[in-house]
Order: sequence, then structure tokens, then C-alpha cells
Amino acid sequence: MNFEYGKKVKDLVHRVRNFMDEHIYPNETLFEQQVAENPWQTADIVIELKKKAWSEGLWNLFLPVEHEKYSAGLSNMQYAPLAEEMGRVTWASEVFNCSAPDTGNMEVLAKYGNEEQKKQWLQPLLAGDIRSAFAMTEPDVASSDATNIETSMVRKGDEYVINGKKFYASGACRKQCKILIVMGKTDPDNANRHIQQSMILVPIDTAGVTVTRPMRVLGYDDGPEGHAEILFKDVRVPVGNLLLGEGRGFEIAQGRLGPGRIHHCMRMIGAAQRALEFMIDRANTRIAFGRPLIKQQSVREDIARSACQIEQARLLTLKAAQKMDMEGNKGARDLIAMIKIIAPNMALDVIDRAIQIHGAVGLSQDTPLAHMYAYARTLRLADGPDQVHMMQLGRDLARRRAEKA
Repeated sequence: MNFEYGKKVKDLVHRVRNFMDEHIYPNETLFEQQVAENPWQTADIVIELKKKAWSEGLWNLFLPVEHEKYSAGLSNMQYAPLAEEMGRVTWASEVFNCSAPDTGNMEVLAKYGNEEQKKQWLQPLLAGDIRSAFAMTEPDVASSDATNIETSMVRKGDEYVINGKKFYASGACRKQCKILIVMGKTDPDNANRHIQQSMILVPIDTAGVTVTRPMRVLGYDDGPEGHAEILFKDVRVPVGNLLLGEGRGFEIAQGRLGPGRIHHCMRMIGAAQRALEFMIDRANTRIAFGRPLIKQQSVREDIARSACQIEQARLLTLKAAQKMDMEGNKGARDLIAMIKIIAPNMALDVIDRAIQIHGAVGLSQDTPLAHMYAYARTLRLADGPDQVHMMQLGRDLARRRAEKA
């Protein structure tokens, strides 16, 4: 394993870090103010900074090298340190057009979309002109098993008629969201449960699509993105909106979630690293019982333990990214599962210690720690809960061991 970066990546890391220092951190409070005034509208400061990032060539850095036509042509491993820098502020990745769910949706369109779909939806997403959402999870079934989804897609002539209910469709509350990728069943009676599903493009303003409410995450509404509950009632879209073909939805989902999972982990490491820095600064400056907190042995141990956990997760993430680049998502699935289990739990540990050392202010709006904690806790469920990844990882490891025996 060689995790050394060449001049191109080192230069990009330096430029992204400088951009964060000059434009992101100084505007964190302004962002919060603007979102509070217009909860579901992209903040003006983000729109302004997106133009600046575009002009500086810090744009669409997430798309892997096989899609170099649309991106900077970086490998997964090359993107990792850039995503880590962006992950230090929850909204920073959007400024570089590298935020979920758009990243996953752009990858889907780039990999599986036809030329007309790419022209209509991929191009404006790549330009940052519109936002999108991914609607798979449903409230009435255990969506961690994607074969359970019940939303129906029935072909009638040259259209599909969609009926169902989704929730936690991240991004669909935002006024700039124009397109949904919806997963539903086109062949619910097929004996093979993994080819019952399909994915289709649904413009959010299509008749019958209703965003019924924003779902909260540990009390946060996560504006302006939001996590929408959506009702689909007799929604009609052209057959040409189908992605790849009938019965290919599960296949697309697996192709989408692999890179998305590791991108989340990369950003989570950045959030944990920043939490550690907050922890150290607080320990060095806060006086309790007549001396700085850093003089307390338990505080030193918390800092040391956090640094160890972050570095372990960082190295595992890089190894997973490198294997993705060498063997593809399927070849790296064990490592992707491992880091998806490890990174959110690591971040929760580190952020929790940072909150504890800050005392009451760590729970407040005066630091980003509480929101970071909510984000990390979400990731123990998003893109597959811990239990599913552990179940599948354990199964695969045991099967391979048995085959060797």
C-alpha cells in the first residue's frame, strides 16, 4: 500500500484547504443566519462561493477517473483527502459541487443514463444549476432490505404510473431540487426478488408528487437540504425516464451506494479531525480546578485515544479507496463495509469526547459539535445500517473460509 500523493493531489489539497480557511470557516455563522431566514432556499453565501470555487477549478472533484469527461479525473484514493477537508464543515462540500445526494445521482446518470437523460439532468447538475434527491427509503417497510420496497411502477402505454410513499429523501425539501431518482417495483411478482425493482427519473414538479413534510434528524431539519417525506399518487412519467431498463434498479442501487458510502466516511473523518482540534484547543485554554484541562490525565487520554481512532479510520478508508480503484466496487466491498461500520462509530466517539470537554457549550449552537454528532449518528443508518454491513461482511468472510477448507 502506498498512500503518498503526487503533485496534482497535493496542490488540490492545498487549494481546498486555503479555500476553506478564506471562505468557508469565516462564513459559518452567516450561513446559519441565512438558512434561518429562508430554511429551504440555498443560502446566498453558498451560491456566491460556488461561483468562486468554479472559477478556481475546484469543482466536481468527486467523479472517478472513468468519468474524466465530466470531472477532474481523480481516483477514489486521490479524492479522499479533499473530501476529508470538505467534511470539516457540514455544508462545505456543496460549495465544490461535491455534496450528497447529488454526487451519487450524478454518478448514476454518468454511468447508467442515456444521452438524452445526461443532457437534460446530468449537465445542469454538473454545472451546479439544480439539485436532486434520491427516493428509495419507505416508512412502512424495512428499507435496509431494498427488496422490501413497495412503491409501484406500472407501465401503461408510453408512461409509467407511480404510486407509493417515501421518506428521508435527502435534498427534496430544497427549492432548487428539480429531479428525483425513484426506486420502485415494475415486476413485483418476479420469483427473483432482486430484479423486481427499477429506477426512474421523476421531475419533482410532476403532477401527483407531493412533499408532505420535512423529516427531522435528532431535532435538526437540516435546511436547506432537508429530508422529505414524499407521496406519489398516480404520478405519470414517460417510459424514456427509466434508467438502464426494467429490473435493473437493485443493480443501480449497488453501483450508487459503493462510492457514496466511502465518500460519507471520508467526510466523517474530516468532521472527527476538526472535533479533535476543538477538543485540544478547549483543553489548552479552559481552566478548571485551578489549572488548564490539559493537565488532567483523563483529558490527555481522551485526546490520545481520539487521535488513534481517527488515524486508524483514515488508513482503512484509504485502503478501501485504493482497492476500489484497483479492483472496482465489488472487489472492495469487504473494505467498504468495514469502513462504513468503523467511521461513523469512530466519529461519534471523538465528537462525544469533544462535547464532554466543552461542557454545556458543546451541546449548544455556539460550536458545530452537536450538529456533527447528529450527522455521524445518521450515518450509522444511511446507506445501510451497521447491522446489515456486519451481517453481510460476516457471511462473506465465513463463506470464503469454508470454501478454502
